[in-house]
Amino acid sequence: MIRRIDLRGAAAGSIDYREAVPRADFDVEAAVPAVHAICEEVRTRGLDAIREYGERFDGVSVDDIRIPAAALQTALAELDPDIRAALDESIRRLRATCAQELEHDAVTDLGPGARVTHRKVPVGRVGLYVPGGLAPLVSSVLMNVVPAQTAGVESIALSSPPQKEFGGSVHPTILAACALLGIDEVYAVGGAQAIAMFAYGVGPCAKVDLVTGPGNIYTVTAKRLLKGQVGIDSEAGPTEIAILADDTADAAYVAADLVSQAEHDPLAAAVLVTPSERLAAAVEVELETQVAITKHSERIRISLTGPQSGVVLVDDLEQGLDVVNAYAAEHLEIHTADAASYAARIRNAGAVFVGQFAPVSLGDYCAGSNHVLPTGGCACHSSGLSVRAFTKSMHVVDYSRDALEAVAGHVVTLAEAEDLPGHGAAVSVRFQD
Repeated sequence: MIRRIDLRGAAAGSIDYREAVPRADFDVEAAVPAVHAICEEVRTRGLDAIREYGERFDGVSVDDIRIPAAALQTALAELDPDIRAALDESIRRLRATCAQELEHDAVTDLGPGARVTHRKVPVGRVGLYVPGGLAPLVSSVLMNVVPAQTAGVESIALSSPPQKEFGGSVHPTILAACALLGIDEVYAVGGAQAIAMFAYGVGPCAKVDLVTGPGNIYTVTAKRLLKGQVGIDSEAGPTEIAILADDTADAAYVAADLVSQAEHDPLAAAVLVTPSERLAAAVEVELETQVAITKHSERIRISLTGPQSGVVLVDDLEQGLDVVNAYAAEHLEIHTADAASYAARIRNAGAVFVGQFAPVSLGDYCAGSNHVLPTGGCACHSSGLSVRAFTKSMHVVDYSRDALEAVAGHVVTLAEAEDLPGHGAAVSVRFQD
């Protein structure tokens, strides 16, 4: 079911592991022409374009794209008590970790009367996107909303695709989660048109400053095209899991974790990196058994047999570390003896899950971590969604006359070195008799 890639015996530096590991064929550039056309239609034709794309892509006709407040409260009232209890606990844990992430102003006194304050300021208005195509990702409501609220964002709008099954409304579990979190501005708009709606401000939705949240290739492409018109968190595409494992790993656990992420999307990537042929063979057997009996077996099988998934054989865990650091997975599990020591040596991953009792599914829902994470190797330079994503930095410069006079000569000298005499004059004019 899942292919093998044998990297054993490769001399150090002879292989670029970034090229050798499996990757999804997620070609954003190929989607640019179609998505550019969608964004332009939304920009120029507004609500008419959004409604037409809703009919074309979601199979529903929606007159009023904003969900009435009463519908949100009804969804919450009708929410299964067990689901509400799970959401409550997930929110509690996520709020606790987000509170620890909140940064405070940093004040530096450089001399008498010379102070620079590094202020952390929340973004004014954000648009949060929650996918709803193959699965109603209610957990993504929490992962977007809680850090935004913790950061102090005052205006929050959320959009999710309209559901034919629910008369063109957003999935009721997503609506219930919004109500639970106090979010009352919710739109039944999906895909690239939702990102364009946020970026340009269309109909009842005022323009936002920042868009966050995962999505399919069209959503990701829209975020790339509209970056600059609006801020974005990252280009988070199809999910990925990599597992670094040795002979101590339980093959059933490893297989179940690969299946759990393959369940998201036919383009989802599932990669096992191991020096153990015995484990590799056992996992392959487990995959055949587990996939056959799970609900979304066809979707999972496509993911596991695709070019983005595979079992990578390495000489030892040292080479395995090099491989997973090069892969820079969205989610990385460590199933080895002394897993914590190997986890401490990971440089590139969206999130690291240590040991056999920290599966990615825990992080998806209730670990207290955020599951909106960089994909496609972007974890080598980008971070997952957090409170920091919803704040921006601002320097506040407060100098007295004496403090300015103490450095005036340096300012004038540097201004003349750059042939910008007006810069120097703006200082020296303050000290002329």
